[in-house]
Amino acid sequence: MERLPITTEDREALAQFLGRLVDTSILTRREIHDFLDYCDLMAPKKGEVIADIGQVGESLFFVLEGQGCLMAQLPESEMEIGKIQPGEMLGEMSFFDRKPREIRLRAGEDTRLLRISRRMYDRLRLERPLLAVLLLEVAIISLDHLYRRTSSDMAQLNRYIHRTGR
Repeated sequence: MERLPITTEDREALAQFLGRLVDTSILTRREIHDFLDYCDLMAPKKGEVIADIGQVGESLFFVLEGQGCLMAQLPESEMEIGKIQPGEMLGEMSFFDRKPREIRLRAGEDTRLLRISRRMYDRLRLERPLLAVLLLEVAIISLDHLYRRTSSDMAQLNRYIHRTGR
C-alpha cells in the first residue's frame, strides 16, 4: 500500500475533514493538526488488501476518500459483508482486542486512508490523552454505523426470505 507525504494542503484538508468528525468546541484546530503528526497518509488502489485474515491489527485507519470493504473468505472466493464509508474507521476491532482478523480489509475503489500505527497510538495516549479519547469516540461511532447498516441489511434479508421474495 502506497504511503504518501502529507503536504501543507493535505494537512489543511485533513484538519477540515477531522473537524467534521469531532466536537470542535473541545478540540482546537491546532490539536487537529497535532493529531496528524501521529498519522500517515496511505493510498491503496482498488482491490488492494489493507489488512488480511489472521493478522493482528497493528494500525487503525480513517477512510478519507473511497471505500473500505470487509471481505469474508469462502472456500473458493470472497464475499463482501460490509462497507466502510468516508469518515469512518477501519481496522479498530483487531487493533483494540489484539486478536487475529477474521475478515479481510480491501479497498473497494482507489482510496485514501489516514493511518495511525500502534506505536504512534501508544505515544498519543501518553502525550495527548484528549486526542486518544476522541479517537475512541470515533471508533465507537464507526462501529455503531457498521452495526446499524448490517442490522438493516439482515432485517431486509429476513423479510425477503420469510415473505418468499415479496
